[in-house]
Amino acid sequence: MPVRQLPEQLVNRIAAGEVVERPASVVKELVENAIDAGAGRIDIFSDGGGRRRIGITDDGSGMTASDLALAVDRHATSKLDDEDLLRIRTLGFRGEALPSIGAVARLGITTRHLSEPHAWSLSVEGGEKSAIMPAALSQGTRVEVSDLFHATPARLKFLKTDRTEAEAIREVVRRLAMARPDIAFTLAGEERAPVTWAAALPGTSGRLTRLGDILGSEFRSCAIEVRAEREGVVVEGFAAAPALTRANALGQYLFVNGRPVRDRLILGAVRAAYSDYLPRDRHPVVALFVTLDPAGVDANVHPAKTEVRFRNAGLVRALIVHALKDGLAREGRRTAANSDGAAISAFRPPFERRANWDWRRSPAYPVGPRPAFEGAAATALAEPGQTAFDVGAPSADVRFEDAAPTDLLDRPLGAARTQIHETYIVSQTRDGLVVVDQHAAHERIVYEKLKASLARHGVQRQILLIPEIVELDEAVVERLVDRAEELCSFGLAIESFGPGAVAVRETPSLLGKSDASGLLRDLAEHMAEWDEALPLERRLMYVAATMACHGSVRAGRRLKPEEMNALLREMEETPNSGQCNHGRPTYVELKLSDIEKLFGRR
Repeated sequence: MPVRQLPEQLVNRIAAGEVVERPASVVKELVENAIDAGAGRIDIFSDGGGRRRIGITDDGSGMTASDLALAVDRHATSKLDDEDLLRIRTLGFRGEALPSIGAVARLGITTRHLSEPHAWSLSVEGGEKSAIMPAALSQGTRVEVSDLFHATPARLKFLKTDRTEAEAIREVVRRLAMARPDIAFTLAGEERAPVTWAAALPGTSGRLTRLGDILGSEFRSCAIEVRAEREGVVVEGFAAAPALTRANALGQYLFVNGRPVRDRLILGAVRAAYSDYLPRDRHPVVALFVTLDPAGVDANVHPAKTEVRFRNAGLVRALIVHALKDGLAREGRRTAANSDGAAISAFRPPFERRANWDWRRSPAYPVGPRPAFEGAAATALAEPGQTAFDVGAPSADVRFEDAAPTDLLDRPLGAARTQIHETYIVSQTRDGLVVVDQHAAHERIVYEKLKASLARHGVQRQILLIPEIVELDEAVVERLVDRAEELCSFGLAIESFGPGAVAVRETPSLLGKSDASGLLRDLAEHMAEWDEALPLERRLMYVAATMACHGSVRAGRRLKPEEMNALLREMEETPNSGQCNHGRPTYVELKLSDIEKLFGRR
């Protein structure tokens, strides 16, 4: 078959296959055009998941008649002043969106530039554009797309249900709305109730307002502001406290020079920054905005412009990790459990008070005359209605009854008053009380000590008088022995002891007397998920986290008053003590005013 030049309509359909993947792709391209046109308000409407109709209206600068005629031709754009693709300052720049959409759908454009006496309209169907006609429009541009993929019916088979496609459109608009809080957005359609995000004030407060409107009040209440700058690269935004997580990475919103992107480098940096706070199967919620010289980033590496390449990728990654770690360390004691009223709401009864309740029908109502005093209490508690209140002997440690020292009441975590269920420490502060999970709190303390010791001079070891022999599966033994050098850096010295066994000769001093068998089994499970691409630092931190879990105070151990107070003081001096390294909160704080509300005193 000889080589031949393809017709223009076929070329446009091929290009549309890259640019117009689904209805959400059309919305993305058209909304980006509206943003580039300087719009202050953008209205989006979809019908049938975007298949039947998509409408985008904005109040931007609009186009003149001559610009409109060129706008639907391939590779015609007003967004490149010269031929330099290394300094792209707009969201769009290729000039492919409108002709690609017109090649696979019915496209109608009505626009008015301030210099024109009236608006102009043009339509494109199957790649054929009509003549330009006068139209009525006060300002900006209105784009109508109908019968998407009518020119390529095979593409319709690959679309999802109308609801799924509508949700994809919603997600695209959400990301663009997060990038530009100064623009008002309205999203409407058959599949959803209309939603409007009003334009927010400039600055970080306006950005947080827009993020809260989109991501919800839960994110707003536990958002931590982050910022870092170096060599002209600025990383800023908001990150949720570690207690607010997701099962996947879809809650991570990343923007480069105002462009929503999905970049593996940035996602990896976010994961690394939260590695000390979250379990491996949970993902943080963040909204990060990277701003740098357009010459330092290449946006022309993906047909849909959803990926970018950085000239100095290492600097960007380091800045993101630094900004997130700095913000998380600054708010180290802040968790969702003690910052947004979640604990108080958990105490509220799940039922409402009955309006016509007769107290005389209560089990506590006396049914007959009682003796004056002697035996009254015993008889009353013997009533059948009172048996439900017999819960057995208390499980709290009530030995610590002395008055709390005044100076300890003014400390952030107060003075320890008691221990309940041999697991939770209850302390009193000047204006409330604090409940501490002793295992989670001590786990964070041991973990931070291991990290600090490793950074200074290596982990101190203790040599076992008699090596402990641990029997494991042969494959597990091989895995552990292969990593023996890394484990040794944390003070855990092991060696092979024949097939299916490992000899433990040294353990970290910080762990004291530990269960070597359980520790090695947990380490082997973690190592099964590693690969050679995982940085050594990350692998070492996984080892430290596992060791900290095994070396901390266990639930069920009864503590003395001095031990409880010592644990509280260590928590106050330990960074990131608001949650353990698995992401669980270490304590919950209840203010006296909130407790009084629960009992109707306020």
